[in-house]
Amino acid sequence: MAAISSSPQQRAASARLGLRPRTWRALLRLGLILCDVLALNGALVGASLYFRDAIVAAGAALPTDPMVVVRFLLLFNLAALGVFAANGLYEMRRGASRVDEAFKVVTAVSLTAVAGIVVNTLLPQLGSQDLPFNRDVLVWAWASAIIACLIFRAIHRAMVVWLRGHGIDVRRVVLVGAREPGQLVWNTIRRRPELGYRVQGFVSDSAPVGSEVAGLPVLGRTSQLGRVVRATQADEVIIALSGRSSADLMEVVSLAEDEAVEIKIYPDTFQLITNNELSIGDLSDLPLLRVKNAALDNPWNRGLKRALDIVVATTVLLFGAPVLLLIALAIRLDSPGPVFFLQERVGMDRRPFWMIKFRTMRVDAEQLSTWTTPNDPRVTRVGRLLRRTSLDELPQMINVLLGDMSVVGPRPEQARWVEQFSQQIPRYMRRHKEKAGLTGWAQVNGLRGDTSIEERTRYDLYYIENWSLLFDLKIILRTIANFLTGKQENAY
Repeated sequence: MAAISSSPQQRAASARLGLRPRTWRALLRLGLILCDVLALNGALVGASLYFRDAIVAAGAALPTDPMVVVRFLLLFNLAALGVFAANGLYEMRRGASRVDEAFKVVTAVSLTAVAGIVVNTLLPQLGSQDLPFNRDVLVWAWASAIIACLIFRAIHRAMVVWLRGHGIDVRRVVLVGAREPGQLVWNTIRRRPELGYRVQGFVSDSAPVGSEVAGLPVLGRTSQLGRVVRATQADEVIIALSGRSSADLMEVVSLAEDEAVEIKIYPDTFQLITNNELSIGDLSDLPLLRVKNAALDNPWNRGLKRALDIVVATTVLLFGAPVLLLIALAIRLDSPGPVFFLQERVGMDRRPFWMIKFRTMRVDAEQLSTWTTPNDPRVTRVGRLLRRTSLDELPQMINVLLGDMSVVGPRPEQARWVEQFSQQIPRYMRRHKEKAGLTGWAQVNGLRGDTSIEERTRYDLYYIENWSLLFDLKIILRTIANFLTGKQENAY
């Protein structure tokens, strides 16, 4: 029985534009930022121009250098964006209360006004001239900014609703539980089509697979959740079970965590609110518990990590070019075959990519064996040195620049091993919610080569759940230290 989904025309609209859902969310968030910037600057500049004659009549000197105004506006806008982001105004939550948003806007604009006064006061200390604002400018700019922000945000919201009606920024949802809680969630979503949810169906242990409940198909059992998510290409899983223990609920969460989806819970009891893995969210007027996302789900954090990747990869490739050329020459002289070795690996969200390495084995190596072992006879003389020092990994900086990999992250595996490990190791697929890395927390702790996959997975998940920019820098520095001291454990 067909699942309820977005229409073929809607899916085709997104496909024609060639943008991923995450890219659309980033563009919509950028549009919201531009709305706020336009509202704040328009209110401030408009009030200043309106009261300009009164300011001059009061004897204040207007700046003659336009750079004075530019410097103030630059610092003012940076402060404003920080304040608005800190107040959660760029989270883009679906179904968030407009009244709550209005209160947040008033708070953020008020704090931004204070920040603007502070910036203007400090300008002379920075070698610039302060601007002659009076009380009328500040009051009218503050009031106008609030009104303008609310109006522009309403326009932005209307545009988002229109886009969702045309298949853009929609989220495919699978509901776990077809009894009363699950039906309540479904009915709430059905009443709010502007939220852009496309419910694919239920996953249930109580209703027969293939039957319909409240007009939605039952797609599978709870134990088949991962398969259902992959088959429907779901973006979100909402768990709405009744009469289940906390342990049962966490087991279902673990099944969903192996997939690249957002997880929310509508429990029949709120005893799990105190669990530090959960945070409160909502769907319209329906309270949900949102399973805590990894730090890198935050777009600002992803931007920081990507900036670090570009800086490190560009630096290594530019300054390491002579070393790369020498290694390439040594490989060609040592054994017949290509300089580089390309192999398809599984990256973020299960997407395959071609990983680039220096060739360290005979050309027919993959025909003889599939797993590297100590003193592997397939490794060439130059290759043994490269593997021991990890210099064979340097070309992966190209993968980093292309965006297929990150400098730091879980090491990528071949598709056959991913399939096998995902069946054997709980939460293994959660590694694939982030980009694969050239080095990682597991690698700097000696977990590479023929070592425990379970242990590697634990280290990888610890990294994902505790990511910070300082953590990345620490791993990079430890990688460099291990290289310089020769402490490349299990490198063969």
